[in-house]
Amino acid sequence: MNKIIFFAQIRELIGVEGLMLDAEQLSIFRLIEQLSARGDQWLLAFKERSVLCAVNQTLVDFDYIVQAGDEIAFFPPVTGG
Repeated sequence: MNKIIFFAQIRELIGVEGLMLDAEQLSIFRLIEQLSARGDQWLLAFKERSVLCAVNQTLVDFDYIVQAGDEIAFFPPVTGG
């Protein structure tokens, strides 16, 4: 299982802080496709793949293959503090 965390506008759009999902052996691109299929707000949150992704607190490309136990975080390209 993988812990998936959402930040900023993504969290606001989908109304979910995080979830547990078996994403092992999926690319980040495929994971985004699966998440986008959850409904209109999810599709909007991941619109045009305009998100950044970190795995285990390190930025990764969309071709990264998720491993068992990876923590995946999605956030918009520009975030403020």
